[in-house]
Amino acid sequence: MLRLLFLGDIIGEPGRKAVIEMVPKLRQSWEVDFVIVNGENAAAGRGITGRITIDLLRAGVAVITSGDHIWDQKEVSSYIETEPRLLRPINYPVGTPGKGSIVLETVKGKVGVINVQGRTFMQPSLENPFRHIQEEVSRMRAETHIIFVDVHAETTSEKIALGRFLDGKVSAVAGTHTHVQTADEQIFPGGTAFICDAGMCGPNESVLGREIHPIIQRFVTSMPTNFPVAKGGVTLHGILVDIDLTTGKATSIRRVAEPYAPEPVTPADGHRISRDEAAAGRRARETEVGAIPDN
Repeated sequence: MLRLLFLGDIIGEPGRKAVIEMVPKLRQSWEVDFVIVNGENAAAGRGITGRITIDLLRAGVAVITSGDHIWDQKEVSSYIETEPRLLRPINYPVGTPGKGSIVLETVKGKVGVINVQGRTFMQPSLENPFRHIQEEVSRMRAETHIIFVDVHAETTSEKIALGRFLDGKVSAVAGTHTHVQTADEQIFPGGTAFICDAGMCGPNESVLGREIHPIIQRFVTSMPTNFPVAKGGVTLHGILVDIDLTTGKATSIRRVAEPYAPEPVTPADGHRISRDEAAAGRRARETEVGAIPDN
């Protein structure tokens, strides 16, 4: 049996700090063999950088998936060519930097990961995800039967359709992008574990990880404003999937909602900073100007 942990969209500094600190502990306490995270919102709430990628990998993450915000940090276009464990959606046109899939060797055998983006209400509108995923799964199954798919998409119908389309061909399909964990985790008849959305790793008191009041003001006034990443308590959302090593079929799926409790900081002068003080200091810099966050 291989135990796989997938964590949903990481939101800014609060989310990535929580993931970096908690992944080693969760791997040990839950006996996790393979960790995947969606990191497309890890840098100030949009995009990801090389430095953040390295920090996540050092924490024990095996593969980082992404979505429509993968290119929001300028450096990633060149960096993604050097780090195959950072994926962009596979249905970008030929010639796009980076890769949309990877197969990694583990002590329990090879594990494949595929990242695909939906088209309904999504920008940019990419190539047909069904055709691309079908081709890649067929190719990957020649190497391994253990395959995980991150479907970064807006609508539940498209995610469910892709999950049903892949039933019996992959081990698990998890949706991302909407940041709200759904309660539809299940194993399809063909043995594929599925959930419409794994949720996010970000602030609890927020609107999709952003401060509440500015988002409300945007809806009320339709005027542009700043949308800082929210402060306060963080929860890691995702799924834990057990996979049969012989067949590649899922034997169980469980939703994860793990609160993050950072340790108090003790500076050189001996003054013990409270958790709230430390969190406020870390997050004060996270601000972004733009439209309402589109996940």
